[in-house]
Amino acid sequence: MAEHALITGGAGFIGAHLARRLLDEGAEVTLVDDFSRGQRDATFADLERRARLVRHDLTRPIPAEAFPTRVDTVYHLAAVVGVQRTQDDPGRVLRTNVLAATHLFDWCDLTRPDTVFLSSTSEFADGAAHLGAATFPTSEEVPFVLAEPHAPRSSYALSKAVAESMLLYRAERLRVRIGRYFNVYGPRMGHSHVIPQFVDRVLEGEDPFRVYGGEHTRAFCHVDDAVAATVALTRLPDPGPVIANIGDDTQEIRIAELARLLLQVAGVSPRLEILGAPANSPARRLPDLSRLRRLLPGRTPVPLESGLRQMLDWYKGERRGPSAEGVPHDGQ
Repeated sequence: MAEHALITGGAGFIGAHLARRLLDEGAEVTLVDDFSRGQRDATFADLERRARLVRHDLTRPIPAEAFPTRVDTVYHLAAVVGVQRTQDDPGRVLRTNVLAATHLFDWCDLTRPDTVFLSSTSEFADGAAHLGAATFPTSEEVPFVLAEPHAPRSSYALSKAVAESMLLYRAERLRVRIGRYFNVYGPRMGHSHVIPQFVDRVLEGEDPFRVYGGEHTRAFCHVDDAVAATVALTRLPDPGPVIANIGDDTQEIRIAELARLLLQVAGVSPRLEILGAPANSPARRLPDLSRLRRLLPGRTPVPLESGLRQMLDWYKGERRGPSAEGVPHDGQ
């Protein structure tokens, strides 16, 4: 019998890429989304023809008849994300993400899927790194610290830490998998993170080309690599809970150099305007992937230059949505 996977946030960035992979492997897939952020574009239309769609707002309890009665694997990706959203309405970020996890995990208590995967975040480690309580690359064992607990952007990290704890408390009755994503990028990721913002401004011909926090460094992970790691982590037979960083530590790059590489790929040469980093933006983010490498030995990550070229090509062909121009990035 084919695996039946349920993906919350199935119309979103990573959710849609994950759904496509699972469907291509022959899995039965149910997508859950309220379309507050997910897109009903051509990509999703293709998925919808092959998968079951449940439209539901996870901030409300899940009606017994709404979801399938038999699910083998749950991938919980639904969340409010993005630096600008945390700045604009941190209360909504915290409320939405905690309620969504609460209602989904309550449903899992009743239906008992074999495995539940939670998408968590690199921001779990940012507070400890800021206070010098973590080294680089940062491992999964770093303590969770809110260096500025009342700062708006702390709401996202806090919501994910709460969700992690709620899921880990269920580890005796569910196979628990937690993946902390580090700077995942790729086609269809919207317009609110650093790489798509840069791509938007390249395509708009911006000159001078603005770069916020040019000396900050990140290690970007292509979505295909992130999805492969997510599936491998979730399918581990080990019955105990597993937390693993998901990213790519081989191509750490300064944000200014990221801009120069993208401009080179695009074949344009505007003047760079290096500006200050947004408040509370971490100066460096680099995962320790020792645990991940044990899951995916020998895997070669998508080269950053190739990924940027793919991003340019995809966004050129996309019907442009609302522009994120004018919103300072923080290397997300």
